[in-house]
Amino acid sequence: MFAVLKTGGKQYKVQSGDVLRVEKLAVSAGEKIQFNEILMVGSTVGAPLVDGAAVQAEVIDQIKGEKLINFVKRRRKHSSKRTKGHRQQLTLLRITDILEKGADASGVKAAVGASLARKEAHVAAYGSGDAALKAAAKKAAAPKAAAKAAPAAAGSDDLKQLSGVGPALEKKLHAAGVTSFAQIAAWTEADAEAFGEKLSFKGRIEREGWIDQAKALAK
Repeated sequence: MFAVLKTGGKQYKVQSGDVLRVEKLAVSAGEKIQFNEILMVGSTVGAPLVDGAAVQAEVIDQIKGEKLINFVKRRRKHSSKRTKGHRQQLTLLRITDILEKGADASGVKAAVGASLARKEAHVAAYGSGDAALKAAAKKAAAPKAAAKAAPAAAGSDDLKQLSGVGPALEKKLHAAGVTSFAQIAAWTEADAEAFGEKLSFKGRIEREGWIDQAKALAK
């Protein structure tokens, strides 16, 4: 007997004994989990889900997919290019059982996506609604660690050499304690996001490729 289950926004046709890779789940190797979003079991088609049906699986390991290369080149006065590799985090499973009924009484842990688990942990820590947004914003508005990661060189670098940075934006960066290419080159993605929020140009640092440019200019 086969079943069609849904997880991570994708659908998988499986039967007992199959080994498959799915979007990362919040589980550990050796655990037994249960998928409750079942679209079809044998000849029974759900509307949209099959009531009481489930697919159980054993977690083999947490793995990474094949490397994907993302290359971006921008055509502008201070041109920049960026090559970034990415390996999707996946969970390797072996299907053990297909249940036509009795999913609620099985006692097996439900499969939960890693992103959903992080969201639930965030809500548990900060609550939901405006209070959560304010708490998260307050935490992101303290990028002091970024400034400590690479001490500013004696004097200030000409930050206007960075793509899209003019006198006004350079003044903002100086006011935030950013005076050298070395500091920007040492930023992580989290640091860049925090500074983008603080200086009111969210996403611009990544779009303009400041970190890559700063690494080249700091040499």
